[in-house]
Amino acid sequence: MNSNGHILIIDDEARLRQMMSRVLQNAGYEVTTAADGNEGLELISQQTFDLLYLDIRMPGISGLELLKIIHTKFPDLPVILFTAQPDLHSAVEALRLGAIDYLLKPLKSQTVINHTQTILADKHKERHKRELLKQIDALQKQIDGLETELNSLSGLEEVVVDSKQEQSPVLDDRFVTRGSLTLDLHTRRVTMNGTVVNLLPTSFDYLLVLARHAPNVVDYLTLVSEAQGYETDIREAQELIRWHVHHIRLAIEPDSHNPIYVINVRGTGYRLVTL
Repeated sequence: MNSNGHILIIDDEARLRQMMSRVLQNAGYEVTTAADGNEGLELISQQTFDLLYLDIRMPGISGLELLKIIHTKFPDLPVILFTAQPDLHSAVEALRLGAIDYLLKPLKSQTVINHTQTILADKHKERHKRELLKQIDALQKQIDGLETELNSLSGLEEVVVDSKQEQSPVLDDRFVTRGSLTLDLHTRRVTMNGTVVNLLPTSFDYLLVLARHAPNVVDYLTLVSEAQGYETDIREAQELIRWHVHHIRLAIEPDSHNPIYVINVRGTGYRLVTL
């Protein structure tokens, strides 16, 4: 068993399953595959997985139908959907049903690896954070008991234990900063006014392209090409971009309905304006 993570791939295309399995196994992950939704659902019921890649369009149970079942029964299992057709409605519906991101076919090996690493790293951090909080709580109880005992022995009325340490900010080439917005290229985290904001991995890539070009306008085709590596026409590019811009605005704008940072230049593209 590989400790990096156990990944399930559900897709009716045997060639794609084999390609993704080979790529992820070479990257150090344990991989299981299923040819349809029923087989995948049976595997999820029998084994523990850290991440699921799921095709939207499959015979029998569709990816969206299966996602709804999985999110209800296994809410902690992160799911990434992929499709051959850029469909804004399907993408939005998938995210509403609990998917954490979606990718377009043909899938690129490095894109799959990057998404897998980012999502599993976040999952590991959250699990580690919960463990640390439990340890801190246990230590605090021990400290409280020791303080009580020390006070009774020394006659002190109060012992102050200060565990806070000031940390100096670290700035190097890993950060892209525009005004109050900072993108960490190593951890792929975004902070706005010093507060961490949550973005889907692909939305992070779109914001990064806008930040690198800021305050200049990035046209639709360039934005899709640099963020996702796809060559497409303007109509499809606008469809692909729209959801990610919406998600970015929800994350960083004071009012997503009246954006002041991510501005649409009608008929051309978007630009990032920061103070």
